[in-house]
Amino acid sequence: MDDNKMVPGKVKKPGKRGRKPAKIDLKAKLERSRQSARECRARKKLRYQYLEELVSSKERAICALREELEMYKQWCSAMDQGKIPSEIKALLTGDEQKMPQGGSSTKTSKNNKTSVNGQAGR
Repeated sequence: MDDNKMVPGKVKKPGKRGRKPAKIDLKAKLERSRQSARECRARKKLRYQYLEELVSSKERAICALREELEMYKQWCSAMDQGKIPSEIKALLTGDEQKMPQGGSSTKTSKNNKTSVNGQAGR
């Protein structure tokens, strides 16, 4: 019978498998651990900075979209009253000179709100 195979009735001695670890200098091990902890904290800090910037940019985008939505609500309200906002007239006639530049920026939204409010009283 082969010696490598388990023989019923024989108990294998417990022991560590593989090569034996070399004696590691305790100071070097502690220094590696400290360095690893420093790197981990640095990665964590960068990750949190990235996430904070991401949240901030998303919040700005949400504010811009809310302002744009409010502008469209005011346009719809004005049209329900039978008044056509000048911005929509400019879009329909293709006159882009009257349209403020910048799309749905804060300045554009404020300008649109005042012009819609200005027409609502007429």
